Amino acid sequence: MPELLDFQDAFVAALAGAPSALSPWLAPGEGEAGLAVYRNTIAKGCVDALAANFPTVLSMVGEDWFRAAAALFAREAPPANAALLDYGEHFPAWLDRFPPALDLPYLAGIAHLDRLWTEALFAAEAPALIAEALSALAPEALARARLALHPSVRFAAFEAGLPSLWVAARDGAEDLDLSETSETLLLVRRDGSVRSRVIGAAETEFLRACRAGQTSAEAAERAALADPDVPLAPLFAALLADGVFGGLILETD
Repeated sequence: MPELLDFQDAFVAALAGAPSALSPWLAPGEGEAGLAVYRNTIAKGCVDALAANFPTVLSMVGEDWFRAAAALFAREAPPANAALLDYGEHFPAWLDRFPPALDLPYLAGIAHLDRLWTEALFAAEAPALIAEALSALAPEALARARLALHPSVRFAAFEAGLPSLWVAARDGAEDLDLSETSETLLLVRRDGSVRSRVIGAAETEFLRACRAGQTSAEAAERAALADPDVPLAPLFAALLADGVFGGLILETD
């Protein structure tokens, strides 16, 4: 068994570009053709996985550009395990410093939103908090309570309108415009599918406060400071309907 494990480790090293690791089992140059087949198969699997996990990026840059970039990324950052369903955690940051993408400054942000979509899809299962669970609470108790976010909730704020651009590209729109309006994209999984919504500064601050463990009263205060013109009751009702809350932590005396 130890020899088998040693061979498996050496085989992985050889696939990564160190064929000498197999020298205890193969003569120099022997097996190169077979290793090349394995490398090509693995590389294609990585590129296909990235195309599946970053469909918005793919739609915006085209098949040839994307697959060429994905192949380079896969060479630099091979998968840590055989499961490729969520491969590409570092792809957005890699795109941000990828020279051919310098003319597309929004691309890394679009990739980041694609990545958050994948994270939301594979997040832990948990029931969402519903309005009926709050109906018996006195207003004072709700104000002191802490709202825990659902495990699938992801949100990202941008100084420009990347969220609207991402949504439009995801929906297959042909005319894509990047506005200068600050926006946040909210993602949450409901009934097995990931839903997205572009939200404003008030909702963003409310969610940030909840993520930081602040009370609902403190979250409401942050939302009001971010945008005094947004009514808080409809804001909270909309977030509750989105299913962004996974639980309620009541203050105990």
